[in-house]
Formats: sequence, structure tokens, C-alpha cells
Amino acid sequence: MASPNSWTLEIASPVAAPRLFRAAVMDWHTLAPKLVSDVVASAHPVEGEGGIGSVRQFNFTSVMPFKFMKEKLDFLDADKCEAKSTLIEGGGIGVAIETATSHIKVEPAANGGSVVKVDSTYKLLPGVEVNDEINKAKESVTAIFKAAEAYLIANPDAYNN
Repeated sequence: MASPNSWTLEIASPVAAPRLFRAAVMDWHTLAPKLVSDVVASAHPVEGEGGIGSVRQFNFTSVMPFKFMKEKLDFLDADKCEAKSTLIEGGGIGVAIETATSHIKVEPAANGGSVVKVDSTYKLLPGVEVNDEINKAKESVTAIFKAAEAYLIANPDAYNN
């Protein structure tokens, strides 16, 4: 059986941690189709109200190698800007990967901005090799946070409460 693989990523942002976390993590299913419509065609909650155990689905455009993904929220501490989720369907599950989880924590930075820390762990199906997929995954995560950041900078009143 293959051992889990992982990657980590840190992204600095001038946006305060609570705003960035709410926009890029908690409400991304609402913002993504508006902000990155070239990648995310649509997104919606499948079950739950956004708390632990909730599932949401993202439907992708033809630029992505898969049509959709569903993720389940396993852990949430909104006050600490921290969430863990598991990919449960789509997104390469059953094709290239057996399981995939991500842990996102947005920490306050000294300059009033924040640092996004992402830890992703995945288990490949037997015989599958990862080449540039990790770089693509990191690029897509970075793009999510940078799109949310640009939106928040352009809309200073959004996600303030």
C-alpha cells in the first residue's frame, strides 16, 4: 500500500486573516464562479449549512482535467481561521488518487495582513505517479487566495463582520 504523500504552501497576503479566511475558504463556493469563472463554472453546497460535515461541490470548466469535485468539511475553527476538508468525489478520486485532505490555516501577520498555510495530504492509487500535479495544485491554491485577496482589496467593506 502506498504511503501518503503531502505538500505544503505558504502565501503572504496584505488582507487581514479573518476576511481572507471567510472569503477564500468559507464562502469560496459563492465567490469562485464570479472571480475565477474561467476555472469554476459553478459551485454550491450539497449538504449542511457550512459547518463541520457540510459538503460542497465545485464544477469546473474545460481548463481543468476533471469536471467537478466534492469536498467535506472535517474541522472548522472560524475564530482561529482554520479548516480541514476531505475530497470525497471527483477531482481525481478513483482515477489517480485514493484519498486527499487539506488543512488550511490563515494566520495574522505583523503587518496587519496574513499568512495562509496549506498542508495537503493525498494517497495515490497503485501505479499512479505524480509529476507536475503538485505544482498545478499549489498554483491553483495560490490563485484562489490571490483572487479572493484582489476582490477584498477592491471591496474593502466585503467580509468585514
